[in-house]
Amino acid sequence: MEKVMLITGASRGIGAATARLAARQGYALCLNYHQRADAAERLVEELRQAGGRAIAVAADVADEQQVLALFAALDREYGRLDVLVNNAGMLERQMRLEQMDAARLQRVFATNVVGSFLCAREAVRRMATSHGGRGGAIVNLSSVAARLGAPNEYIDYAAAKAAIDTLTIGLAKEVAAEGIRVNAVRPGVVHTEIHASGGEPDRVRRVSASVPMGRGGQPEEIAEAVLWLAGDQASYASGALLDISGGR
Repeated sequence: MEKVMLITGASRGIGAATARLAARQGYALCLNYHQRADAAERLVEELRQAGGRAIAVAADVADEQQVLALFAALDREYGRLDVLVNNAGMLERQMRLEQMDAARLQRVFATNVVGSFLCAREAVRRMATSHGGRGGAIVNLSSVAARLGAPNEYIDYAAAKAAIDTLTIGLAKEVAAEGIRVNAVRPGVVHTEIHASGGEPDRVRRVSASVPMGRGGQPEEIAEAVLWLAGDQASYASGALLDISGGR
């Protein structure tokens, strides 16, 4: 049977690039999105036109009931799950800590951290051999910001991604004996729309000077790492934090 992959935040950027590569590798896809229904549906149609199998499901991963509904839709359509890619994430406008309020911190941690925990929990309930599953893989999207700190810009986002690193390490140990591998990709600065959310659409160009390779990454380059960790070729990798950052 074809393997099934669920990608959160799949309507654009790294999520969409991962979906395209996964479809080419034969995965059936459940593509989660929050607000970009138009982009998600266009991507589904693109994948179907290329001979792939995909559905799009709306859900805010920060909302537990919506996460449950997302996984229920996955169950109805495919009846199995082999790979979860915890890609959904967000950041707020660039600022220093003394300018941040509690509401901002709660939004950032709700999506980036709580959402990843909830989706990982539901994946484990379906994939773990202790729950009657066949095993599988979870790939979390972290960031090199977790070790660089993102000072003067998004230290809240960096802290949230550091929590994803810890989730990856801890959960990998928790479920290793139950057939599930858990790893994370830590992208550096990548050409995606997320920088516009922070108020600096051209941030990649500015930051590229600090990257040893002298350029920002492309979403497709991150997708390659995600698919490697998801696949059998990474069968002995679990608890790994894989930096794809141009040497930064």
